Order: sequence, then structure tokens, then C-alpha cells
Amino acid sequence: MSAEVFPPCLLLTLLTWVVCEVATGLYAEGKCVYLDRAQQLDDVGLSQDGDVVIGALFNVYILPATLDLSFTTEPYLQPCSDFQESPVQWAQAVVFAVEEINRNPFLLPGVRLGYHVMDSCARHPYSMRAAFSMISAGDRTCETTRPVKLIIGDASSTQCIILSKTLSPLYIPMISYLASCACLSNRHEYPNFFRTIPSDVYQARTMAQMARRFGWTWVGAVVADNDYGLLAVQVFQEETKGTEICLAFVRTLLREQLAKDVDHAASAVQASSARVILVFAWYVDVEAFLTELVHRNVTGRQFLASEIWSTSSRLLSNPQLYTIAQGTLGVAIRRAPIPGFKEHLHQLRPSRYPRDTLLRVLWEKTFGCSPLQNSSQSNLPPCTGTESLEQVENSVTDVSNLRVTYNVYLAVYAAAHALHSLLACTMPNGSDSSMTSGCSSPDKITPEQLLEHLKMVNFTTQLGEKFYFQDGEIPAVYDLVNWQRGPGGTLNYVPIGRLEGSQLIINDSAVSWPGSSNKIPVSVCTNQCPPGTRKAIKKGLPVCCFDCLPCAEGEFSNVTGSSKCHRCPPEFWSNSVRTACVPREVEYLSFSENLGITLTTVAVSGSMTTAAVAVVFVYHRQTPIVKANNSELSFLLLLSLKLCFLCSLVFIGQPSPWSCRMQQAAFGISFVLCISCILVKTIVVLVAFHSARPGSASLMKWFGPGQQRGSVLLFTCIQVIICTVWLSFSPPVPHHNLGIQESKVILECMVGSVAGFSLVLGYIGLLAAVCFLLAFFARKLPDNFNEAKFITFSMLIFCAVWISFVPAYISSPGKYSVTVEIFAILASSFGLLICIFAPKCYIILLRPENNTKKFLMGKTK
Repeated sequence: MSAEVFPPCLLLTLLTWVVCEVATGLYAEGKCVYLDRAQQLDDVGLSQDGDVVIGALFNVYILPATLDLSFTTEPYLQPCSDFQESPVQWAQAVVFAVEEINRNPFLLPGVRLGYHVMDSCARHPYSMRAAFSMISAGDRTCETTRPVKLIIGDASSTQCIILSKTLSPLYIPMISYLASCACLSNRHEYPNFFRTIPSDVYQARTMAQMARRFGWTWVGAVVADNDYGLLAVQVFQEETKGTEICLAFVRTLLREQLAKDVDHAASAVQASSARVILVFAWYVDVEAFLTELVHRNVTGRQFLASEIWSTSSRLLSNPQLYTIAQGTLGVAIRRAPIPGFKEHLHQLRPSRYPRDTLLRVLWEKTFGCSPLQNSSQSNLPPCTGTESLEQVENSVTDVSNLRVTYNVYLAVYAAAHALHSLLACTMPNGSDSSMTSGCSSPDKITPEQLLEHLKMVNFTTQLGEKFYFQDGEIPAVYDLVNWQRGPGGTLNYVPIGRLEGSQLIINDSAVSWPGSSNKIPVSVCTNQCPPGTRKAIKKGLPVCCFDCLPCAEGEFSNVTGSSKCHRCPPEFWSNSVRTACVPREVEYLSFSENLGITLTTVAVSGSMTTAAVAVVFVYHRQTPIVKANNSELSFLLLLSLKLCFLCSLVFIGQPSPWSCRMQQAAFGISFVLCISCILVKTIVVLVAFHSARPGSASLMKWFGPGQQRGSVLLFTCIQVIICTVWLSFSPPVPHHNLGIQESKVILECMVGSVAGFSLVLGYIGLLAAVCFLLAFFARKLPDNFNEAKFITFSMLIFCAVWISFVPAYISSPGKYSVTVEIFAILASSFGLLICIFAPKCYIILLRPENNTKKFLMGKTK
């Protein structure tokens, strides 16, 4: 049959079922059969028969840490020879719990509970073989027990994943005491799996919370190359996603090539700037890793320990690690006492448990003698029988911190309560009552029935705690420990906090940090950006590696580690170090600055010069040159020029609503009055010369002094009307211009209505153009003193100034646009004053002999 029709996993399940059924049948016939005896694992364990038997798997023997199997074709089948003491205590927790339950008249009354404990060697081939052996009721010595209905174990998450998938079709429940991989929480894939240890999700979450709490954003990771380590670091990354915490490196440790992996991991730690190292691995592998760091003289690292090695007595008692491991922060399985367990350990004797091969090996390792009656089977001398563990201090007899041992103890009691519920006919809600056919008996118990009742386990422990499974899990409770130096220089772990659910409680003052300074280590890829800068992620690097860029102008950051800079409010600007916003400097053309003083001086000088000319004209008002061409217009022109000079002062100073209105009105009306006077004077010149022709004597009657004054008034009133309408509907107003100079607020007058401003300038330009044309036509009239000639030059200067003013005004920023307008006013005013009145003053003051009517009429040279 093809694999598509019959999947490989189903083939494995069927093969397992056949093996179990054949072995069980042979056991019932009193036979002892082995499959492939030559490759079979030496049976290390202990057993006791009973009405119902539970199995247990412990990794008593493991591969030596110094063994390099990287070039071995079948590394997982290599023999295990490194004996561990802690699993012996775990195995004794099974023995003690079973004996305690058998003595309890209220739990499983009338039913004798048995156990079958085997070594799994921390390798899945051995773990599978041991599990098959237990469910098929066989062992190496042919001293059989009943098939187990439930397995407590294994320690490794990888072994549990394989065993659960294999045993799930047979409905055989598993209760692990140490497999914490988050993947095992999937009830769809692992419906027969339970555990008395919280998922790694909570452990990794706790480490992520500690990293955030102490500001560690650059963390290295050294993890076991299996589901336990790889999925733990994956959960850590998921918990820190969206934060500034990232992994500097991830290195794995595989037992089969431990020497090579330890070298790579130590090199990564040595080369990395990360000072905090997350370690999820078996304590034997961690010992090899830390020892390598000691050999390389690597110090100043803060280790975050997983529960598997955070309380390891083997590491704590290793003098080589006293310096490098000091300050380690660890997540530890919650500690709980087991009443009477200490006395049980002290009473252990190989003679009391003759089938306990673990106890025999422990005796040989501890006392250096063989407890076997036939001493020829051992190279050690025979024991006297007086040996006792009561005075021995090792991992087996230490009951001061029962953690994994208590998990094993709870697992046995969970199995016992499930059996009690099943045998007492207490059906869980929602299950099929046809499964029990009344009350079950020990011989008729099926794993499927036990699995259903195990889901509903709920009892109170001897410590008064409620125990129950929620989707195969127990509530998350962890202790937080810190490795600190004792009085003699040795290392001890000290409780510093606790995790209950998602609540993390740490006593920071109780923590001892690595190094002599006893300060919280700093582990960052890049130091936090100071105020005034922002983070800029480096391309191709993790988010915690960044550059610190100064904030742009107008932006600020006032906190450390800011990821962005903030814009200042419109009326504010960033200070020089970009840490705060300060009010923008208000800029306008003031009287106190150099430019304002200069313009004021020029304007006042022009006004005084105009006044001086007026004084000269008043003093010589009876002379021909003053009386010529209507002296009234001359005095009115001098008055308007004086107003033109003075109106420029209105443009200087802080703009206000009234000053903005006065600027344009004074400018427009003053210049129209000035140009109107010049225009009328030009018309008078033309009329005067044309009236001298035969038949044109009546022209001057129609344009006498009254008409001249009326014309000036008319021309000026038009500008007054334009200004009045403009100022009434859309007057100029003060405006805070924020877009010219970003660090300054330019206080200026907005023209309001562009059309109004254009009409004012256009009307002035129209009058000036007409005046220029008339003066140009009258420039060659036959007089020694032809005023039209000087008016032509003055209008030429006036038009040139104001034509140049328009582009200069538009392109000038801020207060300089005001300066350009003032300059145009002053330049054009000086042009008019000099071109029109300078020649007259020259004659009056320097050539008085020419100040005669004959000279002016051109009758004398």
C-alpha cells in the first residue's frame, strides 16, 4: 500500500500497537520475549507491581558532556554513561508518593498502586524503547509487572512530543514534570499530554519583562538545539516584538556535538557587545558553556537562567563558576516541601529495594562499595550494610528546595486521583457513560477511560493548594532567584521575587549584580539618544541598533531615547540644542537698529532740507524766480515733499493696526499731492508759453490760480477716495509671517486688498507718467530758466525709482521689503527736491544777479 493511502505516522502507530499487544499476550502466558536483544538498552530503573501500575521516565544516565559525536552516523544511539543524582531523587518521589497513597485509606481504597521507573537517557530512541517496554509489561530481567496505564515523563520536551504523538492513538496519558515547551499546549496535536510545570510561554515572558524592567535591549541567546530551547527563544522574540529589545545572536547547543557548539557559543558571547545572555539549556550543557567562558576569561556578563539550571546544585558547587555566574537571574520552578520525604530518603537501603538499580548505582557512587550479594559482579568491595544516606549531602538527600521533585510528586497524585475518580464511578461531565459499564475494576481500566478522568482532576494538596488541569496545563507560578556569593565565597541562589500568572514581583534591592560595582548591567546595541536627537534605524540591523541624529530646525525632543522629533508650535522655535521650544524672535524694522537709525536720519534730513528750502523761498518770496510759475504751487509742493519725507517714518517701528493703515494712506496721499503740484506746474508752463502766441491770450484766463488750486485738490481727492474705500473694506493689518525666517517671526503689515494697493500705486504712476510726458514736450521752450526741463529730469528719476521698486519689493524678505519701500520714498523725494528746487536755490543764493525778470524771460544773456 502506498504512503498516500497509508501514512507513515499511522504505520508507526500500528507497529507500536502490534508490539504492545504481542508483548502483553506473551506476558499473560508467562513468557519473556525481547526484540533485537543485541541492541537493547540496559534496563536501569525500579519497579513494584500492583493492581494498577503507573510508569515513569527519568534521564538518569546522559551522554558525557565531553563526548563529541558530530562525526558519528548514529549519535542518538550512543550509550549513556554520565550518571546524574537529581533524577534519582525524582524517582524516589514516585516511590514515596505511591507508598503514601497505598497507606491512605481514603485514596484508592482497596487498590494497590504500583510503579515502573525506567531510564530514558535523554534520547528519544531510548525513551521510545522504555515506553514500549512499560506499556507492554516487560523488562530486561524478565521480572514483569502489569502494563502501565499512564506514563509520568519524560523530562525533555522533544521526547514528550515524540512519545505523545506515538502514544496518542493508544490513548495512553502522559504527565510530564519538566517538559515546558509551549508547543505542547496544543491539545489538538497532543490530546494525551499533561504536565505539572508551566509552559515556557510564561518563563520567556518573565525574561522579557525583566529585560524591559532593567533596560536591556541588546540580548544574546544560547539555547538547546531542540524544541525546548528553540521554541523558548521564539516565544521570547514574540514577547519582545514591537519593543526595542532584540537579539544580538542566537547560538545552539547540541549534546552530540557539544564541544563544537560550546566553542561557537563562547565565541559569539566574547565578540558581542551584548552583556545580557539568555540561556535555555540542560544544566550539564550550561556547565560546559560557562566553563569555556571562564577559560577565555570572559567576565561581566549577566545571565538569565531557565528553570532547568537556575537552581542546579551541580553548577552552584562548581568553584570554577563562582565568578562568572555570580549575579545570575533565574526563573525557577516553584518550591514546595514534601512532608516525610526526607525521612524516606534517609531510610533507603539497597536491601529494602533489591530491584532498584538506581539505588544500587547511587550506593556505588556515594560509598564506593557494591551492595550486591554476589560481589563478583562488581569490581568494588562489598558494602557492610551499615551505610546510610542520613549523613550524606548531595543532590539526592537535599530536600531544602524541592522543585522538580515536587512536580513529580504532584504528577503521581494527579494520576491517583484520576484512578480514584474512575474506580469510584464518578464520571466527568460530558463523557460517555458506556465507557465504564458500571463501576470499573483495576483489571478493566483502559487508558482511554483514565485519560478522560485525568482531564477532570481537581483536588487539594497537603499544602492546602488547589490542583487542577486546564487544557492539560497548571496555573503559572515561578520563583525568581539570584545567584549570590555566600560568606565563604561559594554561590547560593536567593529568592528575589515571584511570578504568578502574568504578575511579576521583584525586590530590586535584594538583587546582587555581576562585578564589583553591583550596578545594573547596561546591555544596549546603541546608547539611548540624548534629548535633542532622534533614533535612525541602521539599515540591515535590528531595531535596537541605531544612529542618533540631531533634530531638524524647528523640531525638538526633550526625552532620552526619542524615536522622533516633534514640531514646535507656530509661534515657537527650537533652541540651539533642540531640547525645547522657545518663543520665536519677533523681527521688524525698528528705530533702534542701525538700518532704522540710518533711514530715520535720512528722512529727517530730507524733511529739514525741504524746510530750509521753504525758508529760503519765504525770505525771497518777492524775487522773480520765486514768483514765477505760481509761488503758491511751489510752497504747496515743498509741503507735500516734507510730508513724503516724514511719511517714511511711519513705516519704521512695530506694526500696529493704526500704523499699518497710516503707512499706505500717508504714502499715497502725500505723493499724489506732490505729483499733482508738479503736474499743475507743468501745465502752467505749457499754457503760459502757448498763450504768448497770437490769438491764444485767453488761455491763461481759463487756467488761473483758482483753477490750479482746484486741479491739485481734485487730483488729491481722487487718491483720498481710493484710500478711504481701501481702508474701509480691506485695510492693511499687522501679520506674523512665519515662513520667511524659520527662527523668527516677521512682524509686517499685510496690504489687505491687493487691488486697493495696486490702485494707489497705479494712480501715482498715472499722474507721474502724464506729468513726465507734458514736461518732456515743454523742455525746449525758449526761456533761460525753463522749469519744464527740470520737471522732466525729476519725473525721469521718480519713474525709474518706482519701476525698480516693484521687483525689489517683491523679492525682499521680511523687514527688508519695508526698507525697500522707504528707500523708494526717500529716493524719489530727494529726486524731486533736488531736480526742481536746487537750480532755483542756486540762482537765489549764488547768482542773485540772475534773479531778474529779464534773465528769466531770456532777454539777457
